[in-house]
Amino acid sequence: MNIKPIFTKKDRPIVIAGPCSAESEEQVLTTAKALAQQNIDLFRAGIWKPRTRPGSFEGVGRIGLKWLQKVKSETGLKVTTEVANKDHVFEALKHGIDVLWLGARTTVNPFSVQEVADALEGTQVPVMIKNPINPDLKLWMGAIERIYNAGIEHIAVIHRGFSHHGDTGYRNVPRWQIPIELKRQFPNLEIICDNSHICGRRDILKDVAQKAMDLNFDGLMTETHPDPDNAWSDAMQQITPKVFGELVDDLVLRTSTTDDVLFSETLVHLRSEIDEIDTELINILGRRMEIADKIGLFKKDNNIPILQTTRWNEILEKQVSKGQKVGLSEAFMSILLRAVHQESINHQAEVMNKAQLEDLKKG
Repeated sequence: MNIKPIFTKKDRPIVIAGPCSAESEEQVLTTAKALAQQNIDLFRAGIWKPRTRPGSFEGVGRIGLKWLQKVKSETGLKVTTEVANKDHVFEALKHGIDVLWLGARTTVNPFSVQEVADALEGTQVPVMIKNPINPDLKLWMGAIERIYNAGIEHIAVIHRGFSHHGDTGYRNVPRWQIPIELKRQFPNLEIICDNSHICGRRDILKDVAQKAMDLNFDGLMTETHPDPDNAWSDAMQQITPKVFGELVDDLVLRTSTTDDVLFSETLVHLRSEIDEIDTELINILGRRMEIADKIGLFKKDNNIPILQTTRWNEILEKQVSKGQKVGLSEAFMSILLRAVHQESINHQAEVMNKAQLEDLKKG
């Protein structure tokens, strides 16, 4: 695949910004004029908004495309919007939209991607493809291939994080190792970080943007609004154009410590994968201890001792064997499992003692 870049490489990151949703002509133009002063590369605005539940604001529709036309004529900025079906594609192209993007809910469905791809045949419009909502690299790759097979050569991808059950501190968990692997398989792809959808809140936007730059991503897509608190959609993750400009100016752009660029980039990518896995391991261990706490209370209520030797021997034997099958030594597995087991015992003892004290106070 001879994928070509959408953007011209500069000394600074590629910058895409604009409101989550186009709400009014005034709101769109006000935002665009403020961002034009920052020399952004592409102005974004959602015209059709796929929402999780009906009844939510689902975009202004075709009228918003005329507002994007005004952005082009009055500011000179190029514009982009999301498309999810063939009708969206036809309308966007008819109104001169410069770049299209596929959202996460579209990328997850090969039928929808193929419909968009069929509508794009015979055109040369550049396309950006967001990752699917679930962490499935093959779905993301499949979307790229379908768009490329339609004759579109100028393709970029947008990393917006992945859905995850439970509290992680993110709206969508980054899982940086997935876009890293995508870049390894498609070295010519430009990768844009959508820090707005990863974060879901303003206070960590800069941290995620910096992480993307540290990983040598090509740019950012950030949602900006003249009055973020009163935005019609995703208010908590939007920032003003002024704050966005400060965020971009504060980014630290890394330089290689060696002349071998491939070595440096590979090392950063591999270390990032390790950091991500370590975080997952810690979260998993934390959840394991929460279950141990529940077991401790259950044992206390039923007057059962903490240590169950037979159960512990079964765990040790079974898990050591599993570890050896994936290349982990018996010594390592034994040390790891004994440490985890001891921490579980400590947790159970603590919750049992606290519960016992509470019972004594009540008595």
